[in-house]
Amino acid sequence: MHQLRSSRKLSPSFFFSGFVRTIVCAALVTLTACGGGGGGGGGFSLPFLPGAPAPTTPTTPEAPAGATYTVGGTVSGLFGSGLVLQNNAGDDLAISSNGSFTFAQPLAKGESYAVTIKAQSEILTRVCNVSDATGTVADAAITNVKVDCAVPAARFAYVANLADSMISAFKFDATSGSLTPLAVPLVATAKPFSVAVDLRGRFAYVASPHFGTVTQYSIEPATGALSPASVPTIAVEGPYGVDIHPTGRFAYIASAAKNIITAYAVNGATGELTPTGAAPVPTGNTPLRVAVHPTGRFAYSANLRSNDVSAYNIDWTTGALSPMDVPTVPAGQAPYFLTIDPTGRFAYVANESSNDVSMYTIDPNTGVLSPLAATVATGPSPSTVTVDPKGRFAYVTTQADDQISAYAINDVTGALSPVADGTAATSSGPFSATLDPSGRFAFVITNNSSDLYSYDVDANKGTLTLKKQPYAQVGTGAVTMTFSP
Repeated sequence: MHQLRSSRKLSPSFFFSGFVRTIVCAALVTLTACGGGGGGGGGFSLPFLPGAPAPTTPTTPEAPAGATYTVGGTVSGLFGSGLVLQNNAGDDLAISSNGSFTFAQPLAKGESYAVTIKAQSEILTRVCNVSDATGTVADAAITNVKVDCAVPAARFAYVANLADSMISAFKFDATSGSLTPLAVPLVATAKPFSVAVDLRGRFAYVASPHFGTVTQYSIEPATGALSPASVPTIAVEGPYGVDIHPTGRFAYIASAAKNIITAYAVNGATGELTPTGAAPVPTGNTPLRVAVHPTGRFAYSANLRSNDVSAYNIDWTTGALSPMDVPTVPAGQAPYFLTIDPTGRFAYVANESSNDVSMYTIDPNTGVLSPLAATVATGPSPSTVTVDPKGRFAYVTTQADDQISAYAINDVTGALSPVADGTAATSSGPFSATLDPSGRFAFVITNNSSDLYSYDVDANKGTLTLKKQPYAQVGTGAVTMTFSP
């Protein structure tokens, strides 16, 4: 019925014929005659009543004079406070959380906008960049400006070779994932276990547990070359690493020999480490490293010989550590290191003797660790857990079977589950794995080979594909690898 009605052409002769014509004639009493009759043609005509009007296109109402519109967008990946945005070099807007933002000063139609970053967040592990930042206001608010905060791209890489007392230094190609030895490819240092780099890529710290020292270096910005600092070493009993606070203001060193963690202040100009003056905090038996939460509010240490994890609050002003209300939680047997996922919600510990990974959720307000009900089984002798930069996959190296295995991370619970076809072969004795900041490339450090195996990471599945030879060459007894921005 609708189709029949809509398809009939309603012409002027329809409106002005028969009964309808009579009604119109009666209404127009000022006319002297209507004339005509029936359904034929005739003399009825109304010069001021045209035929059926032509279809018209609706138009958008004009904005009222003086109308203004806001400029805004969204922020993602941000940790901490201190980020300040500007529009047109003014209208400062402080941002302290992810989500939408709107500048206070509206703009009129035809005015330009240009959103820039005036100050980065205090958390230096993330660098924020703006996209869709410029344009001209039309007849609506601007809502599509994007501020994305992410780990900065790597330019250099350093490998600690424990057996031959050398640091291997490379230039890193973030596009291809290739490593090229620097002009000075090896730096002599005493039995290094790890290299830590400050968050701006200016200083490096080499931990040597066998000699009880931390050696400090400056990094040449253009070449990545290491040179000894003015105060080359500090004494620490049994240091396996230097772990830097996300603001870059403090560093923490665990003493595996004395079962304590000491807080240090970082000199922003020289990189020199000096004790803050706060009393060292006790740990469990044999802490190897300190894991600092991405927000900089909490810290944790896995304790190798007491099979537990110690948890601490961090004083934002002084950097001092204090035990949490729940100071320890259990781990498996011989836990090496604790790894925190990039979102700061989950933590993982590889347990070498029980061949599994302990999993924890992290309370966002208190930092307290809550163990998941079960562990996840691994291959024999797992040593490290590495989480990809987007927090979707985790990788576990197992030394006794020369493999690295991929696990998917449940976004709600943090639980790990094996990835299909997620196991890849490595060289002999894989101790640790490192992913570059983009998450596209993975590198496995092995104790018993000078070949540095590298892999392409499948962004959707998390699987690893071994790159073709030739492999980058490192020293003897390599144990850890670190990237520098």
